[in-house]
Amino acid sequence: MYKEFIKEANLNPENFGGAWSFGNNPQMADEILDLVLQGKKRATASALLDYDPDEDLPEVDGKYELLLDGKGCPRAAIQTSKVYITKFNEVTEEHAFKEGEGDRSLAYWRQAHENFFREIGCFSPDMDIVCEEFEVLYKHS
Repeated sequence: MYKEFIKEANLNPENFGGAWSFGNNPQMADEILDLVLQGKKRATASALLDYDPDEDLPEVDGKYELLLDGKGCPRAAIQTSKVYITKFNEVTEEHAFKEGEGDRSLAYWRQAHENFFREIGCFSPDMDIVCEEFEVLYKHS
């Protein structure tokens, strides 16, 4: 399935870095992916604790990743343009806006992400957050 999408998007297969979906359920994956497809979402955030010790963090390495919908089908290709780690309570208004969720405010970002991190059992106001910005290389219509 990925090979066909990569060919359709005219991307170099050698630069493929993986495929993943947003959130922790199919509905969330579709809702957040839709923000990318609309051009509103150009950043994301995850808990550093969510990464396995042997798992690589996102990098600005020239590779692209495929974003999957809630059914596991590729819908977009993105390339990481910036990665940094900060504390939850130090995430900026600029980052919240780039995430494109809700009213794009920092207050909305904090509430939505606190709820999400509490749901997966890892919230703390001073927890480490991996902030990632990305460029959309291709969107499947």
